[in-house]
Amino acid sequence: MKRIKRSLFVGILAFLVLGISAVTVYAAITSNEIGTHDGYDYEFWKDAGGSGSMTLNSGGSFSANWSNVNNILFRKGKKFDETQTHQQIGNMSIDFGVNYQPQGNSYLTVYGWTVDPLVEYYIVDSWGNWRPPGANAKGTVYVDGDTYDIYETTRVNQPSIIGNTTFQQYWSVRRNKRTEGTISVSDHFNAWESHGMPMGKMYEVALTIEGYQSSGSADVYQNNLNIGGGGNGGGGDHGNGQVTRIEAESMTLSGTYAGTISSPFSGVALYANNDSVKFNQYFASNNHRFSLRGASNNSNMARVDLKIGGQTLGTFYFGDQYPAVYTIDNVYHGTGNQEVELIVTADDGTWDAYIDYLEIH
Repeated sequence: MKRIKRSLFVGILAFLVLGISAVTVYAAITSNEIGTHDGYDYEFWKDAGGSGSMTLNSGGSFSANWSNVNNILFRKGKKFDETQTHQQIGNMSIDFGVNYQPQGNSYLTVYGWTVDPLVEYYIVDSWGNWRPPGANAKGTVYVDGDTYDIYETTRVNQPSIIGNTTFQQYWSVRRNKRTEGTISVSDHFNAWESHGMPMGKMYEVALTIEGYQSSGSADVYQNNLNIGGGGNGGGGDHGNGQVTRIEAESMTLSGTYAGTISSPFSGVALYANNDSVKFNQYFASNNHRFSLRGASNNSNMARVDLKIGGQTLGTFYFGDQYPAVYTIDNVYHGTGNQEVELIVTADDGTWDAYIDYLEIH
């Protein structure tokens, strides 16, 4: 009996030792570090002053604590090789949930950089006791159930991914705070470009907690980054990544003043209410993503409605005379042959809309 008991004890001990060795324990990160973990890129960055720690959890999740810092960022997402634009990479969105407890200035944000041009960007969904960035808004974008104010600021001789230099910051700041939901990242990129804020080649996109002259904690219990594919509007006849492009000048003109143009691109100008262009399209599935390249004729916001089958299903916005692509995701429109119409209905006499092409994803 003693022998059997001893063997049983040794077996249990071996099981416990093996069980313990199979569990990977990640120590908290407390100094500047970049790496990869469980399919995500992460970064801990802090300047002088105060302390902070970051614990890496499964997937995109992590926890963060900071105390009396000057500036600190905790982030987990995806770093790119700086060779592709966001359009080339594909649609981006993040499903997130955070137990967010800032004490002072802090942001819960999607954060990253582009190069050529060098841009630091923020999509801020919640903050501490100060709403950034303290500048005049350039416009707005309505996405994910709320209005975001769009800002552009300039940083002079400040730290960046290439060292101290001067660069632009782009901001979308939600009017009502939230700590969970979906952030349609590409919609903000498109909105910025429609306001003459060009995005370069992608360096990074990451869900980020930033602390500035503050303390606090955050448990990021959900951070699922979705990249590429058909985006929210994929499926059916475009589920394989195929994109259908229709040039505006090949569509049917309608309205009193609509006409073709050769500058700033070969396309169509819609000058007044009810000016439009139309075409027929066969849809095998009832949900797609629509991207319209266009511009305003001046610094005033131009608006072009998307109608399918006679129903208005979204609006494209162009903030100035610089050509940009504006995307509407997740458009439900029915199947079969449908009339697609791009029409002006909100003209107030201060702008004209220029259209280059429409892409269906």
